Amino acid sequence: MDLGTNTFHLLIASGTAHNYQEIVHLHESVKLGEGGINKGYILPEAFARGINTMLQFQQQIEANGVEQVRAIATSALRSASNGNDFINEVKAKTGISIEIIDGAQEAEFIYNGVRLCGCLSGGSSLIMDIGGGSVEFILGNADHIIYKQSFEIGAARLMDLFHRTDPIPAASIQALNLYLEDKLSDLFKAVTNHKVEVLIGSSGAFETFAGLIEIEKGEEFDLKKNVSYTFNETELLTLTNQLVQSTHQKRAGNKAIIPVRVDMIVVASLITRFIMHKLQIGNVMMCTNSLKEGVLAGMLD
Repeated sequence: MDLGTNTFHLLIASGTAHNYQEIVHLHESVKLGEGGINKGYILPEAFARGINTMLQFQQQIEANGVEQVRAIATSALRSASNGNDFINEVKAKTGISIEIIDGAQEAEFIYNGVRLCGCLSGGSSLIMDIGGGSVEFILGNADHIIYKQSFEIGAARLMDLFHRTDPIPAASIQALNLYLEDKLSDLFKAVTNHKVEVLIGSSGAFETFAGLIEIEKGEEFDLKKNVSYTFNETELLTLTNQLVQSTHQKRAGNKAIIPVRVDMIVVASLITRFIMHKLQIGNVMMCTNSLKEGVLAGMLD
């Protein structure tokens, strides 16, 4: 289980790390950070949604005779003053023990998940995972990690700070870019002496980007059949520009955008565009694997 700021994921599988069969794969829009992400507190409504989802997950775990369980919590529970209350209630009601991991561990799990995709090569790639509470950057190749860091600049946090009017105003975009310039200084220093050949977006918003581009072409896009996707730079920048300028109503009416991403896709677009321009990266890929697959790989091995 990957218990994120926006979405709780359950992945039940059997087999080996490089050849496993999915038995159950659920995504539940819990929005644990809604209304309280920048206050460091899980609001009662979000708290209840999280507990109810964990009860559903426990039913699936029991129904499928699962032998080994790991529940990994990230940014929202990591920074919430009542995060331990949530963990204790889940333990009492389901028996599931939640592990809170730090940003470095989160980045390593993401790297392991992406490596399973086969997207990495001998050259340097920059993996970016845009979550609701944090964004992880991992510089590495198929053999090892060169640099990894988690930044508390997730889509839910940035929405709360900058995307209060829709469409997002030009002044807010400028303020957001200046904010990213400041917050990501460690990343920029780390990549100075490395030629980044490709930016790999780990699941989340990048799945939506790929789906929107292919559907616009009249093509079907099935994430189960497309574990990776290579973007055309012009198509991706055109799409992100359209999303940034769009209204909530227009995004909500697009079936290719799942409800939890209807608003967060705007700041996710701005982060993506900022990184591409700042680091002058034109080659961008999507990998459907992320933290949960990285955790699963370790369990199956």
